[in-house]
Amino acid sequence: MTTYLPPDALDRPFDPKDFNPEVLQGQYQEITNLLLASHCGIKAIKTKLEILSDEMQLQDRRNPIEYIRSRIKSFDSIVGKLQRRGLPVTVEAARRELFDIAGVRVICAFVDDIYRIANMLAAQNDVKLLIVKDYIRNPKPSGYRSYHMIVEVPVYFSNHSEQVRVEVQIRTIAMDFWATLEHQLNYKRDVDIDGEIAKKLRSCADSIANTDREMQVIRDMVDQLDSSADAVNPMKVMAHVANIVGASGIDQMGRSK
Repeated sequence: MTTYLPPDALDRPFDPKDFNPEVLQGQYQEITNLLLASHCGIKAIKTKLEILSDEMQLQDRRNPIEYIRSRIKSFDSIVGKLQRRGLPVTVEAARRELFDIAGVRVICAFVDDIYRIANMLAAQNDVKLLIVKDYIRNPKPSGYRSYHMIVEVPVYFSNHSEQVRVEVQIRTIAMDFWATLEHQLNYKRDVDIDGEIAKKLRSCADSIANTDREMQVIRDMVDQLDSSADAVNPMKVMAHVANIVGASGIDQMGRSK
């Protein structure tokens, strides 16, 4: 299983100097290029998501994205996945066959935000949607819920461009809470899928899903109250914009006129 970096970790390619030189001897430059492309693909997706988040904050006066995490699949995981699939352990095979070397995880407050963000991202002209796995409507037997997308985005370098695949996982805070604890409890353990522990985990997953649905209903009720309120105060709107783009940015835009 892959490990995601904490929210405050710096996104960076793994240093090829840390790799076992005997595994991919002679492919040092190719490994470096692969990890650089993956790193840049993550940055491209995160920028798109941050722009969508800013836009939706202004439209809805709330932030649909709580936070974003990212990771580059570890070298050992890449090699292990290639070997399990009976594929050659080469950079070319990794580029061609593995779709999740670069990963972005988006945490939302509500379930409908997940589908809204996914649809907005997939609708962008330079984003190619390759695969969708909806584990919210179709949970895994373990109880795992999340929305997975494999997308392809262009990355532009000084003398060429590449299409980079990125796995995007979108889930609620509650789904992420369950998945994180489930990973800690099951990591490197063979838990019987029909055993007592697995049953309790599935029960917790179902309870959390019910909580997500109830919170969605409450949010919709609150939105209904907001829609019937008085017209929005323009000063409050400007204050909200300043909070997103920064007061200094507002000031500079005003002075440039």
